[in-house]
Amino acid sequence: MPGGKVWYRMLGEGRPGTPLLALHGGPGGTSCRFEALAPLAADRPVILYDQLGSGRSERPTDTTLWQLPRFVEEVDAVRRGLGLTRIHLLGSSWGGALAAEYMLAARPEGVASVIFSSPLISTPRWIADADSLRELLPEPVPQALDVHEAADTLDSPEYAAATDSLYARHVRRLPVTPEPLCEGVTSNREIYLQMWGPTEFRATGSLRTWSRAEQLGEITVPTLFIAGEYDEAVPATLETFRASMPDARLVVIPEAAHGVIREKTAEYVAAVAAFLREVEGTPPRP
Repeated sequence: MPGGKVWYRMLGEGRPGTPLLALHGGPGGTSCRFEALAPLAADRPVILYDQLGSGRSERPTDTTLWQLPRFVEEVDAVRRGLGLTRIHLLGSSWGGALAAEYMLAARPEGVASVIFSSPLISTPRWIADADSLRELLPEPVPQALDVHEAADTLDSPEYAAATDSLYARHVRRLPVTPEPLCEGVTSNREIYLQMWGPTEFRATGSLRTWSRAEQLGEITVPTLFIAGEYDEAVPATLETFRASMPDARLVVIPEAAHGVIREKTAEYVAAVAAFLREVEGTPPRP
């Protein structure tokens, strides 16, 4: 593996369906919350892995590793290592950016479909949407965000409280059940800061100008966009991305936000399962 070893788990090993490979969020996040995808393993292998530097994978100190091309190479390395010649590819949040980059930069063979789950597709568009969401917050929250960002006092308790107000609406909107498998599994904020920035709505890292929105139409395999109604990956924006592609559809899960996988697990899994059956031409499970 480029840079070190990564941890993986395969659910449903030996099942006959085309495997689903899941790319977690972050950058620097973990795959443990993908355990919610376990029902999909009744039909197919579901492969989860922690990207290098976070979760249960090795944590090298070489910060030059935290670059998008290396993470693209990592996807290919995981596929080769596990013999995944044909897959469905799911990318969540930053994992959506990684899935888009993999499809458009690596031009891989053997990808039957792509699932963009609350995805980052264009940082400039993400930040523009975030700015619009900020404007909808009640005063004095937007003012507190502006003041502390201008003063570079992001460690202020007032700024943290204002940030939490936005997250409570668009990131973690509904209560969720803690996952025992996530206990003790930690993300890597250093990677997040280097590649993204200090908050979900302020990009200062290497991804700050990144976009694949203009090339999405070159992805010709069946594609699903899925997000929560109040997602920071704004559904109206995802619809513009969907409309630019030759074979894409959009599912919006009511009431949920960016944490839709955990907030509305049954609805999310049902939508993904229905899409995979559509792609494979198989009937619904009884």
